[in-house]
Amino acid sequence: MKIWAISLWIAFFGIISPLKATEVAYAYEGKDNTIKSKTIISSKAIVVKKAEFGVLRTDKDGKVTFIPTTKVPLQEGKAYGWRIQLQGNIGELTWEEVLTLPKPPLTWGTDKFEDFFLSPDGTKSVVKRTDLVQKGMVSNFWTISTGDPPGKYMLEVYADKRRIATFKFEVVQSEP
Repeated sequence: MKIWAISLWIAFFGIISPLKATEVAYAYEGKDNTIKSKTIISSKAIVVKKAEFGVLRTDKDGKVTFIPTTKVPLQEGKAYGWRIQLQGNIGELTWEEVLTLPKPPLTWGTDKFEDFFLSPDGTKSVVKRTDLVQKGMVSNFWTISTGDPPGKYMLEVYADKRRIATFKFEVVQSEP
């Protein structure tokens, strides 16, 4: 009853739409009306249409092609990563990626401005980024560097506080 009353009051004064008023009201918790979360709770679920992991191949003309695979050659400069097709018009999406390696690499790095964290043992990185989702597609790619270990890796992608994709793959010694 309290949530309904708050929603009606906020919507009546035209502060925000009735739907958003309900979302704001649900963000409150307890008798002291403290805010449970600083963000408005979304009523629109993220729906994944397709999630793929693979490598990028660039031909002699500079055209880049995504090749789905679970084997990544241990070649310096080889790009690997994921792309996820979402249903509907998302707009901006804040996502988080957890990349787990079999052992620490020689170095870690990122060239984009984002939140980037490492686990104390150096085997896991967490990247948090907000991207404009165009045509329902969101993606992220890494590049093999000197000192990256061969072995089994795992990549988990989170959005809206839930895991939306998990990719298990292997970085393998490339053939000469």
